[in-house]
Amino acid sequence: MQKRSEKEATVANLAKKFSKAQVAIVAEYKKLDVATVTELRKKCRAAKVDYKVVKNTLAKRAAKGTSVEKVADILSGPTAIIMGYDDPVAAAKVLTEFLKDLKDKEALKIRGAVVDGNRIDAAGVNDLSKMPGLPELRATLLAMLNTPASQLARVLASPGQQLARVLQANADKAPKAEAPAA
Repeated sequence: MQKRSEKEATVANLAKKFSKAQVAIVAEYKKLDVATVTELRKKCRAAKVDYKVVKNTLAKRAAKGTSVEKVADILSGPTAIIMGYDDPVAAAKVLTEFLKDLKDKEALKIRGAVVDGNRIDAAGVNDLSKMPGLPELRATLLAMLNTPASQLARVLASPGQQLARVLQANADKAPKAEAPAA
C-alpha cells in the first residue's frame, strides 16, 4: 500500500504528463505477461510515447484541469494509459500495430482516448492510427511547396534548351566544309 506522500507524488507526476499530452489512450489489460508488456513499453519508448499503468483514482485526480480531463469517464478496471506528446497519431499507431501482432486479442483492449481535449472511442483510435503521422505530413507539405518552384525552374530553362536544339539541328543540316589538302 502506498503512503499518502507517494500517492501525492504520483498524482503530481501524472498531472505534469497529462498537461503536456496531446493524446491519452486508455487500454484495459488482462492476462498480459511481463515479456509482452516489456515489448510494448519498448515500442512506446521508440516512438516517444509513454505507457503507464496507474490506479484509476489517482489518474482521475491527476487529469483534473488538464486537456485530457475527459479521460476520467473511461477509467475503470485494470487500466493502462498511453500518452503521446508531439504527435497524437504516433501513440495510436504504436498501440494498434502492437494489437495486430498480439496472439490473445482479449489481453489488451482499447477503451477510448482523449485527443486535444476531445474524447473518442476505440474505433476512433483505430481511425487515428490510419492517418499520416507528423513526419509524413511535413514531407507532403514540403513536396507541395517544392513542386511549384521546380516547375518554374523547368519553364525558365525551357527557352534556352529549345534554342540550343534549334541551333544543333541547323548545324547538323549545314553541309560540312572539307578541310583543305596540304
